[in-house]
Amino acid sequence: YQYIIKNVFCKINTCAFATKKTIQKIAVQSKRRVVKYGRCESEDLPDRTEKEGQKMKNPLRYQLTEYDCGPASMLNAISYLFERKDIPPEVIRNIMLYCLDCHSKEGVPGKRGTSRAAMAFLCNWLNEYGELGLLPISGEHIIGNGVCIGTESRINYALCHGGVAVVRLYLDEPHYVLMTGTEGDAIRMFDPYWLDHLPKEDIQITEDHPREYNRIVPVKYFNSESTDVYALGPKEEREAVILYNRRTKTEPEEVIEYFI
Repeated sequence: YQYIIKNVFCKINTCAFATKKTIQKIAVQSKRRVVKYGRCESEDLPDRTEKEGQKMKNPLRYQLTEYDCGPASMLNAISYLFERKDIPPEVIRNIMLYCLDCHSKEGVPGKRGTSRAAMAFLCNWLNEYGELGLLPISGEHIIGNGVCIGTESRINYALCHGGVAVVRLYLDEPHYVLMTGTEGDAIRMFDPYWLDHLPKEDIQITEDHPREYNRIVPVKYFNSESTDVYALGPKEEREAVILYNRRTKTEPEEVIEYFI
């Protein structure tokens, strides 16, 4: 028995802990790989963003399939609000875990995208995560009549006070996009569905702001109850998730221009 117990403990120690020599070897290898593979954690590797004195935010991403506009837009919201070094991997993992929860008519998981219930659950989880002090994030999930564009809209308020909105609208079918700001009588947004043209000539497609937006859409398109391009659709189906970085959220008195 003593022999068996000794062997078990040896295997546990071997799996759970590395010797000092092994750690040093890994550190040396990490330093050699840093240029090729990106940033590796090491005491000898300073944070390049701090060294350069620059904010390092990732370019926003496009969806990989016909179905993942939901998680792509939520990930883009996090990328837009926070610097890369401040984003916990747990947030990325849970966004992918909670989204793509709908099944197709054939029963294939994920092939009907992400449900409104999943978005509401994810928003609630992010709020609790923020309250624990793990990331300075806060948000709200709004549905129905509250999802609109205008001077009294909570979406417009967020866009003018440092927040973003992941909004459910139409692009042939229900679709999630990220709204990041306003520009005159238009909304800046990032549509994760790659297109090089749209049927509406007054909707601008741009690749000049990869960390902020790729569309400039006139307000007139959004409030329609139809299922036309970028319409919010029937009021009973409308949904949005508003998110803030609490450190960069501005108060009303700090903002000169609200929304025209």
